[in-house]
Amino acid sequence: MLGGRKGERLVALAQLSYWDLVMQAEPVPMAVMALLVVISILSWTIIFAKWNTFRRARMHNHRFLRAFRKAEGLQAVALAVEQFPLAPLVSVFEFGYEEVDRQVKRRGTLVSKLPIERALQLGISEELTKLERNMNWLATVAAVSPFIGLFGTVLGIIDAFTALGAAGSASLRAVAPGISEALIATALGLAAAIPAAVFYNHFSHTIREIAARMDDFSLEFLNVAERSVED
Repeated sequence: MLGGRKGERLVALAQLSYWDLVMQAEPVPMAVMALLVVISILSWTIIFAKWNTFRRARMHNHRFLRAFRKAEGLQAVALAVEQFPLAPLVSVFEFGYEEVDRQVKRRGTLVSKLPIERALQLGISEELTKLERNMNWLATVAAVSPFIGLFGTVLGIIDAFTALGAAGSASLRAVAPGISEALIATALGLAAAIPAAVFYNHFSHTIREIAARMDDFSLEFLNVAERSVED
């Protein structure tokens, strides 16, 4: 009786669409597929958020850098930083400016460039930490999702062959629907992993680009700081 029911299920699966195959899956493969869908949604949420963050960071960096180069001294820049709240360069500037201001107030001039350089590096490190937030999630999704999908596929194939044996049939027509159902988990795993891998690499390049820009800016800041104190 049990074998008859499983055999009827295999025949019914042959006439189902992708969505129907998902809905007809066994509980464990279904749970795996649901997990992959949730992972994919979270991954895309992070992708869109990071894309928007990097786009605005680049735009505000460009505007701030233009204002910095046109300003007459660091104090004039300090008064205008609120106009560029999303620019990573602003944080680097503020770290450096605080150290410059501290030295000038105490001694009337720059005593040492080394503390300023350290302050600028702290600013860069802080901004990089912000930019890299949630990047580990994309890397994890890219690396793990295919294996989660494969796990669901293996369980689905086991169920398909168990039902096939119980039904007493060895034809491809009988086993193919069950295998098709199982392979959906692999497809979902790849669908989650591929975008995560692509955008992880793209965003990593963007972060390196912004980091290089912050390093270059720290050199500009030191030059301007020296000139401002001399004047």
